[in-house]
Amino acid sequence: MTDLFTAPPRNQEDPSFPEPRSSRRAQRRRRRNRHGRSLVVLLIALVLVGGSGYAVWLNLGSLTGLSNPLESKDFPGPGGDQVDVEIPEGASGTAMGEVLYDAGVVASVAAFTAAFEANPDSVLIRPGTHTMLEEMPASDAVALLVKNDTVNLQLTIPEGYTADQVVERAVQVSGLPAKDFQAALKDPAEIGLPEEARGKVEGWLYPDTYTLEPDDSAAGLLSQMVERTKSLLQEKGVPARQWQTVLTKASLVEREGLHSDDKPKIARAIENRLDDDTFLQIDAAVAYGAGKPGTELTRADLNNAKNRYNTYEHTGLPPGPIANPGEVSVDAVLNPTPGDWKFWVTVNLDTGETKFAEDFEEHQRNVQELREWEAANG
Repeated sequence: MTDLFTAPPRNQEDPSFPEPRSSRRAQRRRRRNRHGRSLVVLLIALVLVGGSGYAVWLNLGSLTGLSNPLESKDFPGPGGDQVDVEIPEGASGTAMGEVLYDAGVVASVAAFTAAFEANPDSVLIRPGTHTMLEEMPASDAVALLVKNDTVNLQLTIPEGYTADQVVERAVQVSGLPAKDFQAALKDPAEIGLPEEARGKVEGWLYPDTYTLEPDDSAAGLLSQMVERTKSLLQEKGVPARQWQTVLTKASLVEREGLHSDDKPKIARAIENRLDDDTFLQIDAAVAYGAGKPGTELTRADLNNAKNRYNTYEHTGLPPGPIANPGEVSVDAVLNPTPGDWKFWVTVNLDTGETKFAEDFEEHQRNVQELREWEAANG
């Protein structure tokens, strides 16, 4: 920051003060925009005159000395000031060239398009904000984009994602091969997974937004997620021997509770059932073990005792987490709302309204309310 008390005031009319780079850059862009508008007007006039317009358009550079993006001009390099450019999702080589030409990075769209097509790695260019240089050779611009040196490329993992969903999202955003993630998951020590997890990463991939770096690896990304989970549990004062249990409960709460206010009550109902050694009867757990969405569960699924996650057939907690819970769900497990609830059901699938009951009769009335909602909205 400039020291306002000691820096002398700048005399805008004094040529001894050089124009800042950002100002020169802005002037160049304004000139390009004015030239572009002038060329468009001239092209319209040429079209009105006759069919020679296109030939004249291609030779406008020699006739007027102005930059023509259709002419394959190229900068000699090595490049000047840094400039950030936004590459849109699904942009073609030509579309990228237009963005770079407008930003003053390349001398022409044609030169960039030719360099793009000549580089077999150009398919690796990712959308996002890239830091480039002004007046780069087109081939250098393509090579820099290929390096995936993007600014603020972020990987966001929502609460409640399973490990499979996390890996799928990470592959899509990072561009790293799926096989790299699968190899990392087979080496729990490499990603920092504690022994209590028993080699299972489910529940340990903390849902958050991660800023990606060009040299990130699959193991490195997974390690960040595991470390965030461990740090959260340490911050909450959870003893290491209870980490897996807390994450298992929190994952159930995460998948069952839509609203934050409901989660501490669901956590209490789970604790009450565990205290009574009764079946948890949580569909989300059964669905996880069956490898299918909860909406596709059948009566046979609920009766399948071979599914270790079937909380209709096995008392106590399932063998491990069924998803990756967020901080709200962890807090709900650590601080459940006082109450005697043992049942809960979502009675409005649009709003997520959930009702709680202390006994089976009250719960059946709530279930009937759900059935009526389904009949009215089916």
